Amino acid sequence: MSTTESSTTVEQAVRAALATVDDPEIHKPITDLGMVKSVAVGPDGRAHVGVYLTVAGCPMRATITARVTEAVSKVSGVTEVEVELDVMSDEQRHELRRSLRGDAADPVIPFAQPGSLTRVYCVASGKGGVGKSSVTVNLAAAMAAKGLKVGVVDADIYGHSVPRMLGTADRPTKVDDMIMPPQAHGVKVISIGMFTPGNDAVVWRGPMLHRALQQFLADVFWGDLDVLLLDLPPGTGDIAISTAQLVPNAELLVVTTPQTAAAEVAERAGSIALQTRQRLAGVVENMSWMELPDGTRMEVFGSGGGQAVSDSLTRTIGAPVPLLGQVPLEPQLRECGDSGTPIVLAQPESPAAQALRAVADKLTVRSRGLAGLSLNISPVRK
Repeated sequence: MSTTESSTTVEQAVRAALATVDDPEIHKPITDLGMVKSVAVGPDGRAHVGVYLTVAGCPMRATITARVTEAVSKVSGVTEVEVELDVMSDEQRHELRRSLRGDAADPVIPFAQPGSLTRVYCVASGKGGVGKSSVTVNLAAAMAAKGLKVGVVDADIYGHSVPRMLGTADRPTKVDDMIMPPQAHGVKVISIGMFTPGNDAVVWRGPMLHRALQQFLADVFWGDLDVLLLDLPPGTGDIAISTAQLVPNAELLVVTTPQTAAAEVAERAGSIALQTRQRLAGVVENMSWMELPDGTRMEVFGSGGGQAVSDSLTRTIGAPVPLLGQVPLEPQLRECGDSGTPIVLAQPESPAAQALRAVADKLTVRSRGLAGLSLNISPVRK
């Protein structure tokens, strides 16, 4: 075999190896995304690979370089790998967006489409301070650890905290009119905190809140998710109403504490399902008790609130609204949230982690069926 024929054969093998390299944000082969600019293999076995980045300053450039280098280095006949990075033109980015999102002029919310198989949960609470965001990020991390494709929308625009709790300070990447969400612990996440400088406050009225949520759902490239969790702000205001309009098949997951006052407010948050025609997935009682060194339990916030909310909503809705779990009050739960590693990953054997994993299991094993769909049917009075 001549030197030219040998180089050609190795080059073909290199291209085949590049087809196994996935873009870390889009999770598709870089060959399918038009990211391979050039491939050349010299007689001495030195491989030169040109790769297009989607945008200048791409935060994943080092990861892409490492993945390409590793894949090509395994090709027989390659002695050295040189990766040269370039940036896509506007036309190339537009073609990439079109290949991923289609030719629709206006962004479409994929989770609101009739054929969507993504289960959408809106984690709601009647008041703040009940641990709604902690429950959201731990459920997401637990589901991702099971191998599911999970996304989180930090819909609490004024009180966003999800990025810190998931331990990410990365910014989204914009490709044409498409936003690539950062990932943490295998979870894709988007938050208004990723677009504001420092810890600046967001001072918006209702229409801007609606538009922000719409962009998070439609402009962000989520890919094929199994589960999408929305961390809603407390109460039944603009975001709760907008969510019902934008993703009518979303299910509500109500978080409360055991105390009576919190439970009464949580009931109001759950009863919004009557007006929005959404399904109630269930209730999670947080801060249920504190386990003491002697094995006894101290019920810091009383008891029975979660079951009371479950029973009340069952009567109000006319369908079962189960109490999915009771999460103990543990200092480690707060500490893990502050450090950016959810307790289900950092301390999986802790009582709180086990309770949260059990809730995640219940939410992911239920069959979909017609019970999760809005049929827009009104009863006929005779």
